[in-house]
Amino acid sequence: MENGEVYRATTEAHPGPGRGPRSGLAAYFTLSRLTGFRRLKLVELVLSLLAFICEEVVSQCTLCGGLYFFEFVSCSAFLLSLLILVVYCTPVYDRVDPAKVKSSDFFITLGTGLVFFVASLIFTLTHDNTIAEIAAIVFGMLASLTYVAEFSFMLREKCKEPRPRKGEATVRREHLTEPLNASA
Repeated sequence: MENGEVYRATTEAHPGPGRGPRSGLAAYFTLSRLTGFRRLKLVELVLSLLAFICEEVVSQCTLCGGLYFFEFVSCSAFLLSLLILVVYCTPVYDRVDPAKVKSSDFFITLGTGLVFFVASLIFTLTHDNTIAEIAAIVFGMLASLTYVAEFSFMLREKCKEPRPRKGEATVRREHLTEPLNASA
């Protein structure tokens, strides 16, 4: 029997456009929305992951409360950064209101940065001076500073957005109360 007869029904000579290097999950992932300061999201993700990994390497502690709090915060920061990146870099962004995504990102970045900074400070005061703990603290501080830096960029961008003046808002409300068939 000829091999061509066996494989003819299952083998495609020319694969369709859905196949190739950007197929499957990679076809749904794009970094095009991460412009400007939003690229800091990748740095936040990596730094919070490194802080979490270094903290996990610690084998023993005397005052473990700071370590456990830092563990929780670094893991949460990593997962929240990953979540925001998934929203920005996948078609999910097209299905939700961009204003709500920006608002959520704004408050998540602020909260995560402040809590990560506090957790790093507490861990600094309670660590046992091992190399893994010091590395975790350094990565935690760098991550918290990156979150705060991104928040300041977002705040500056938000302040630059034009806001409606008080007079414009009242005109719009008056316009809404007029009957639809009223003509001047």
